Amino acid sequence: MRFSNILTFSIRTIVLSIITLSSAIALEDASLTSKQILLDKVIAIVDDDIVMKSELEARVRYITNRLRRQGTQIPSQEIMRKRVLEQLIIESIQLQLAGRAGIRIGDAQLNATLQNIAQSNNMNIQQFEQQLVLEGDSFASAREQIRREMILTQVQRSEVDRRVRVTDQEIAHFISSKEGRTQSGTEYNIAHILIAIPETASAVQISVAEQRANEILAELKSGEDFRKTAVAKSDGRQALNGGVIGWRKEAELPSIAADVIPSLAINEPSKLIKTGSGFHIVTVLEKRGGSEKIIEQSNVRHVLISPSEIRTEAEAEEIALKLYERIEGGDDFAQIAKSNSDDPVSAIDGGNLDWVSPGQMVPEFEQVMGQTKVGETSKPFRSQYGWHILQVQDRRQQDMGKLIQKNQAQQIIQRRKFEDELANWLLEIKDEAFIDIKTEKTADDAS
Repeated sequence: MRFSNILTFSIRTIVLSIITLSSAIALEDASLTSKQILLDKVIAIVDDDIVMKSELEARVRYITNRLRRQGTQIPSQEIMRKRVLEQLIIESIQLQLAGRAGIRIGDAQLNATLQNIAQSNNMNIQQFEQQLVLEGDSFASAREQIRREMILTQVQRSEVDRRVRVTDQEIAHFISSKEGRTQSGTEYNIAHILIAIPETASAVQISVAEQRANEILAELKSGEDFRKTAVAKSDGRQALNGGVIGWRKEAELPSIAADVIPSLAINEPSKLIKTGSGFHIVTVLEKRGGSEKIIEQSNVRHVLISPSEIRTEAEAEEIALKLYERIEGGDDFAQIAKSNSDDPVSAIDGGNLDWVSPGQMVPEFEQVMGQTKVGETSKPFRSQYGWHILQVQDRRQQDMGKLIQKNQAQQIIQRRKFEDELANWLLEIKDEAFIDIKTEKTADDAS
């Protein structure tokens, strides 16, 4: 931590004003000379900002109340005040950085966030406000605390994200690791048949059990339903559930079949697996995730007509309807998109959006796209961006599993690196800041 004997002019002015105000009030009412006039106190100076006693006490109360609601044992007030003051100081440094970077959270953005918080707790905004009051918090203070936290998040992302790099080698190593297979690997819905043998089975008993297991395996290979067979003939605990064990990630597969299951096709019975408990047959009923995820993509192009300052909603709709009639009449879709579309990126390429995957477009667009057959043009429809006319040129089944798996691995690694870098960055900015923490005596002098 860097300390300096020189305070900035602005901070000196603030502290001097507080001292002057204190003296003026004391002189104004001589009848109060026997009483101590309590004013807010400067607890810490942090670069061009100050932390006041009232701010510290309010935050201590807020955190104490929250911990009590959680049933957490609360440390002594001395420790609480010290920890909370550290939090306020590091927040002050970040908020000053945010101010210099022009980071702001407007009321519209804050209101949307509050609405999302309420919805995630199955409440409307009025119920959320009432709940805060019941818990001892005011809606106004909670609102400003959330705004503050949103600003802190933005400045952290802005400063720390650029310090984090995830390499292709790190992603490949993670995917191939045991943890990676658990986090983002393939999941298997597996079923199991057991032909049991007694714990002290004789050679004859083992031979009879093996023969029975081979007969069952032959039936399965000839097309007999695995679950039906399990109900009728398995000695396993899941027999009456069709032998179904359920979904397991690759790293969580039963040890006796961990090397067998990944190589099985859907509904393919495994070879006999012998253990001390008997002969086992496993199969894969379904697969999901991992390196295989087949999705349907649509090759789409569109024309967008947006309302604007010089074009009303009704005018935009009318233009879209006329363009649709021209396309239906035989005019070239690409030329119409180039000349009229308000989507500047796709307009250059005749409205082409290339291959579109599920979830990639806004809901209104995706719904119409799914209802439009290959080669057909949709009637004009509205989204948040304006009026669209879309045309589906082709469809295909595409395996996106490896890309999805890679993106998941990258996000996991990114989050971990971000947390490490964030801790380092917070230490750095604290070390570079001017911080002057007042003792109770100096704080009293300043008041």
